[in-house]
Amino acid sequence: MVSFTACGSNKDSGGGTKSSSGKFASIEELKQKGKIRIGVFADKPPFGYVDSSGKNQGFDVYIARRFAKDLLGDESKVEFVLVDAASRVAYLESNKVDIIMANFTVTDERKQKVDFANPYMKVSFGIVSPDKAPITSIDQLKADGKKLIVAKGTTAETYFTKNNPDIKLLKFDQYTEVFAALKDGRGAAIANDNTEVIAWAKSNPGFTVTIPEFGGQDTIAPAVAKGNTALKDWINTELETLGKEKFIHQAYKETLNKVYGEGFTDSLVIEGGKAQ
Repeated sequence: MVSFTACGSNKDSGGGTKSSSGKFASIEELKQKGKIRIGVFADKPPFGYVDSSGKNQGFDVYIARRFAKDLLGDESKVEFVLVDAASRVAYLESNKVDIIMANFTVTDERKQKVDFANPYMKVSFGIVSPDKAPITSIDQLKADGKKLIVAKGTTAETYFTKNNPDIKLLKFDQYTEVFAALKDGRGAAIANDNTEVIAWAKSNPGFTVTIPEFGGQDTIAPAVAKGNTALKDWINTELETLGKEKFIHQAYKETLNKVYGEGFTDSLVIEGGKAQ
């Protein structure tokens, strides 16, 4: 992965900030181009994936389309850019996208490199393991020969590297690789956002979320390039406006309800950009 460094910023003609090397477009420039590039996942249903007809779908995608509609007047003016977990920061820093909407957990470390808007979702960590060899405690993963599977660039990787350095991690760039590795027995379990592992286990018999929640609660939010204050402020205002019509609840109903059911709505959704 190429490393990119954000540059200093100055005021642009659109009233926002723009880096001295043109690292991001102002809102006025986005409107002139009639296009906004939003980074989403291709392989993380039900949040971001490409369906059998080649169309982007999922919870993040549903919200991203509404952003494009309200900013540019037409949801078709969004260009979805496919990212993996490890490339999300770099795609903003290199101006390959204007917004990241790829199930992006807010962390202090990431705040050093990108600017997060207000959140639209809550999340914790979870662990999924095979029914024939369930992992019911973190301590089980410390046994000789056991490996915990994680996606590179995720908060799960960071959490275990920091808090459980004695647990061996098996890391992959793509979520398809992560789940394939568990299926063929290369690792004892997968650690990821609990929303992700719950969804996967429900559609894969023989695997169960044996640790549904640990590591505290985090939030998921849109991210923009460091210093792109105008676009971040627009997103925050947009989320506040959408909250008045319960739009994020509607997004949940259309994309997540069939996976998690109505019982998880209030425990996952953040409306209006403000966590309760």
